[in-house]
Amino acid sequence: MPAAMLGTARSQIRVLARDPLLLALILVIFVCIGLFVIYPLVRVLLASLQDREGWTLANYALFAERRLYRNALVNSLGVGTLVGVLSVVIGYLAAFVLTRLDVPGKTLLHYLVIVPIISPPFVSAVSILFLFGFNGLITKQVLGLQDFSIYGFHGVVWSQVLTFAPIAYLALRGVLASISPTMEDAALNVGASRWQTFWKVILPLSLPGIASAFLVVFIESMADFGNPLVLAGAAFPMLAPQAYLEITGTFNLPRGATLAVILLLPSITAFAIQRYYLSKRQYVTVTGKPSTSTSKIVSGPVKWLLYALVALFAAVVLLFYAVIVIGAFTRVWGFDYTFTLQHFAYVFDVGFETVADTLTIALVSTPISGVLAMLIAFLVVRRFFPGKGAMEFGSILNYAVPGTVVGIGYILAFNSPPLILTGTLAILVLAFVFRYMPVGIQSGIAVLRQIDPSIEEAAQNLGADGVTTLRKVTIPLIAPAFFSGLVYAFVRAMTAISAAIFLVSADWNLMTVQILAQVGSGRLGVAAAYSIVVIVIVLVAIGVINVFVNRMSRHTSMVRF
Repeated sequence: MPAAMLGTARSQIRVLARDPLLLALILVIFVCIGLFVIYPLVRVLLASLQDREGWTLANYALFAERRLYRNALVNSLGVGTLVGVLSVVIGYLAAFVLTRLDVPGKTLLHYLVIVPIISPPFVSAVSILFLFGFNGLITKQVLGLQDFSIYGFHGVVWSQVLTFAPIAYLALRGVLASISPTMEDAALNVGASRWQTFWKVILPLSLPGIASAFLVVFIESMADFGNPLVLAGAAFPMLAPQAYLEITGTFNLPRGATLAVILLLPSITAFAIQRYYLSKRQYVTVTGKPSTSTSKIVSGPVKWLLYALVALFAAVVLLFYAVIVIGAFTRVWGFDYTFTLQHFAYVFDVGFETVADTLTIALVSTPISGVLAMLIAFLVVRRFFPGKGAMEFGSILNYAVPGTVVGIGYILAFNSPPLILTGTLAILVLAFVFRYMPVGIQSGIAVLRQIDPSIEEAAQNLGADGVTTLRKVTIPLIAPAFFSGLVYAFVRAMTAISAAIFLVSADWNLMTVQILAQVGSGRLGVAAAYSIVVIVIVLVAIGVINVFVNRMSRHTSMVRF
């Protein structure tokens, strides 16, 4: 067996040797993955095993001894688990109603549910402060409460559920939409009740998607930095903000690296389970037969009850973002509700450089991330070479790595010779490119596996090399995946905080970091104004990218037909 594998590797190398451009591309990608994905993680691990005197396990011993650190781990795991469960329940309910039931306003509800995805991840925390803070509209103005505090466990859970439930919804929407209603009809025809049909047919078919959605939300919750930093408070420590405070507060980089390693372990474990275990437990429900009927397992009263629950969640999302808009135009929330433009004047005057920096970083990193993602997807699906599995795993590894770990890793890796990048545009662009391209890679892989390889083989038979075939044939065919990768990369670049907060400098700053700073100083109006600017820019960019890719798709169709 090893001899056969060695022979296969040799034959693959000989094929690559005949296409030097492709060989160079593969080598460059491997170097980039090693330098900007693996190397920073190794530096975090090494830093956690050192102190001023040399190699040691003292940092891990201190973690085991100090209650603050143990509580931070327990709190993070507890919040991640609960947020995962609640987000999956809400996401499944919304996906079921909007894909399988005949109810009005599906499109509107769909867009309202996913609004949190295009905003900074801690906007819900700012909204909670507007509504339930010490000067909150509901707690103080409506209910007159004096001793109520939103800080701690319940505040973090609430804000994270509103932030991450839409992610679970999108993950489960495709799963439920792919289950043919004819399966329900078959179960009902043989005498099963509506509840039995759901419990024994629909739910088992959607279990892989449910488990995958839970793990994705769990990873997001563990990696979340902004919501805990705003709402956790000193009495409820969590790992991600605690690692940040160790580095910026006590300037103890090895201890911060230790907490980052501890934070990394459950995230990587969840990622490995999702990738290698759940992918093998899928059901085929797309049979090619007509399946346009709606679900019959829900009675009329239950249908409208479920619809009301989804509408309630959408209304809560709408309320939270309406509060952000109102707060941005309010002079002093909780005291003076006079209409004002002073917060936006601040953003476009004092903060204009930050707006320009954020746009520059996003505009530079987005196309790089999109193109690199498509290149890697092409190599993984269409080419055979030694180390292909390692390339795929390494390229998507950062998806499971919390941003706090990435930020600390980049500080450690690129703050000293031979490659000094701290304080530059390059370090932010590189961090965003290699952190946010995995979604584009997965989208590209999925689409490429649906395209007949004979199309590309025909181009190569006519004399085109691998790079030319990729540029002129494959990329135009995978425009939808390219679009989704561009949108994801741009949205994340505009809304990132956990890794970016370690990498910003006086020369290059981000609006999300400014939002967090304004919240910390009590200037919620300015924070709300920054949030609105981010959301508007993201919406405009999505529209522009969509138009561009649609034109590319139409041009490709004209060329082919």
